[in-house]
Amino acid sequence: MKAHGHFLILSFPVVILSLMLAGCKREPPALAATPPPVVMVSPPVEREITDYYEYTGRTAAVEAVEVRARVSGYLVKVNFREGAVVNKGDLLFQIDPWPFQAVLDEAKGQVAQWEAKLARAEADVARDERLLPKGAASQKDLDQAVADRGEARAAIQSARGAVDRAALDLEFTHVMAPISGRISRHLIDEGNLVTMNSTLLTTIVSTDPMYAYFDVDERAVLDVRQLIREGKARNARNSEEVTVLLGLANETGFPHQGTINFLDNQVNPQTGTLRLRGVFPNPNDNKLEVLLPGYFARVRLLIGRSHRALLVTDRAIDTDQGQKIVYVVNDKNEVISRPISLGTLHDGLRVIEEGVKPSERIIVNGLLQVRPGITVEPKLVDMPVSLARQ
Repeated sequence: MKAHGHFLILSFPVVILSLMLAGCKREPPALAATPPPVVMVSPPVEREITDYYEYTGRTAAVEAVEVRARVSGYLVKVNFREGAVVNKGDLLFQIDPWPFQAVLDEAKGQVAQWEAKLARAEADVARDERLLPKGAASQKDLDQAVADRGEARAAIQSARGAVDRAALDLEFTHVMAPISGRISRHLIDEGNLVTMNSTLLTTIVSTDPMYAYFDVDERAVLDVRQLIREGKARNARNSEEVTVLLGLANETGFPHQGTINFLDNQVNPQTGTLRLRGVFPNPNDNKLEVLLPGYFARVRLLIGRSHRALLVTDRAIDTDQGQKIVYVVNDKNEVISRPISLGTLHDGLRVIEEGVKPSERIIVNGLLQVRPGITVEPKLVDMPVSLARQ
């Protein structure tokens, strides 16, 4: 009995220890699987585009005139509002006309005087021609009468020329607008002496249409000439219409459309650029033109003919060791890195010249969560457009 009791006392700790060891060998619960990241995808946009180059330039008036007096005299009247729009033929300045009126009257009097002498000389000639056969007049008398008649005729012609010149000078006392456009301030006040062909009175610049000058780099010139030879671009030198767009500093995009109407005949060797000029309509909108001479302008020169292209948002484009890439989701929802070749920006979307296909799904949002090879949960959205100024 005593031995059996000892056995029970020794067995109890063993059982407790076995249970504890069995509890230590229990497997931990399995962790829940991490769900794939959600990304926004969109197929590239396919549309017709026209390639272009962008430059900066300055607007300039088609016509700019310095208004000067064509006769000397005292200025008696300024007949325009400074900064206003004037029409061709409007009276701008009035120079004192009375001295010129007096010269005109004198010239007309000279004409009348010589006309009277001509009438007398013609009468003398007619009389001597009748009397000469009768011996009542000598040949000398007839010759003198003929000479007087010729002198009177020549003097009349000269006097009439003086009348025309005096009338023209009198007309020049009215300084008219040579072109239509916006006039500057008057540089001479009333009462001052104006010198013929010397004194600058004011300036006028035309407003519609408007020029814009800009310089094209030599590489672009070479590329465009190559496209022209291949028949892929229009030639402005052959009067073909080449479209050019313009935007001002405070405008979004390029709202003004014009055409190229001048190309310089040589590349500037100092700057390596070719000067071009576009002409743009500039209607008077509520008595205020949009374009003024001297504005800074952004110019977009359209190159070649329109063609189909694939476009994506700039936010979908990443860089890998200097190579531009996009992330494409395949049929298994796996991310693939795709090297691409970029083109120009069109309406907030970037042209992809090489690297993607129209039906592929491109990640446009969530790029920080992805890497090549992982599985994602794609959600289809419309291609977002960049808000950057075009």
